[in-house]
Amino acid sequence: MKSFLLSLAATTALVSPAFAQMLELEKDELTFGFIKLTDMAPLAVAYENGYFLDEGLFVTLEAQANWKVLLDGVIGGQLDGAHMLAGQPLAATIGFGTEAHIITPFSMDLNGNGITVSNEVWEMMKPNIPQEDGKPVHPISATALAPVVEQFKSEGKPFNMGMVFPVSTHNYELRYWLAAGGLHPGFYSPDNITGQINADVLLSVTPPPQMPATLEAGTIHGYCVGEPWNQQAVFKGIGVPVITDYELWKNNPEKVFGISAEFAEANPNTTIAVTKALIRAAIWLDENDNANRPEAVEILSRAEYVGADYDVIANSMTGTFEYEKGDKREVPDFNVFFRYNATYPFYSDAVWYLTQMRRWGQIAEPKSDTWFDEVAKSVYRPDIYLDAARMLVDEGLANEADFPWDSDGYKVPTPAADIIDGIEYDGRAPNAYLESLPIGLKGAQTVVGAEVKG
Repeated sequence: MKSFLLSLAATTALVSPAFAQMLELEKDELTFGFIKLTDMAPLAVAYENGYFLDEGLFVTLEAQANWKVLLDGVIGGQLDGAHMLAGQPLAATIGFGTEAHIITPFSMDLNGNGITVSNEVWEMMKPNIPQEDGKPVHPISATALAPVVEQFKSEGKPFNMGMVFPVSTHNYELRYWLAAGGLHPGFYSPDNITGQINADVLLSVTPPPQMPATLEAGTIHGYCVGEPWNQQAVFKGIGVPVITDYELWKNNPEKVFGISAEFAEANPNTTIAVTKALIRAAIWLDENDNANRPEAVEILSRAEYVGADYDVIANSMTGTFEYEKGDKREVPDFNVFFRYNATYPFYSDAVWYLTQMRRWGQIAEPKSDTWFDEVAKSVYRPDIYLDAARMLVDEGLANEADFPWDSDGYKVPTPAADIIDGIEYDGRAPNAYLESLPIGLKGAQTVVGAEVKG
């Protein structure tokens, strides 16, 4: 079958622009891992639409049990690459958790997460939330949750919330939301990696597909996760999403495609070819005002991909988001795969993740601004991305104007109005940014035992 497809590709190369710059691949049979979330869509689309095959790549996609198994698979070579939490390549490269040099040539999406609370907690929060025309005013601040946490505390009960992994966007977004509302989400230290030191709200890991069941069981009172697991809580009638990450930090970066530095070094042409296929998939997902999203939802609803009901996935993938049951609102940019330079691996995105690791003690000691920049540049690889983009433009498969050719890798500062706590983020000045955040480590501070020193 493979030889037939290769001869077909060679024949098609004579007539199709997609083969105008067929690369000499070092490796053409690849296995990529993913977690069952809607933002793995670029991988599924690149496979189903034949974009991998167009590059001469024979790809197998394999769902993974959890983020640790996925990372270990990439490090161990059982997986050639994977849909990853943006924090995973950074944490591995600096040695937080499993140590390995992982890089990313491709950012998979913007936004796409939400924070959901149980029905019981929602009813307790409601009196603290302003109403307009009988509906809650969004975005909802964690100040509305603070009295609920206080009540739990007064009754001697812990307030538990779930996130998907210690270095996940979800962990940092949930912490960001809580801290912006005056609630302490807890510190990490080299001696205590629970992340619960001095915490008002106790955060722990739950794999994404298990979030709704864990909430229903009462083990956690809320969670931060990607889709479709917030909308699933609405459909099951067990919880209410209170805020999306689009409202937390407009057009924030989410997942990345991660490969080992060794793989990229040994297989430079293959790496570019994979990146080309993923860029094409991202373009397809966003083109013509999301016209292809219903088809994408059908693909994702299949058991081998996300495996959730079509309607649950469509609830957020097609430009809307449902909060309280029946309260469906237009959120056209809830899932962004290509526009706003979503696929470009910006250094400033990497630096934000590193600031959050430092803020909560996962990076135990102070680091210079230069250190943040150097780590970002060792992991995020816009050079590979732009090589792939240039080929696509030359082949007539992408538009020149859609790529930030002259970027130095840093976005303009995110304005205060686009972030829940009203504090501007400038990736070029990470320590000044950390200093501006009321809750969290800054300067020379470290966590020793249960105390912040310095």
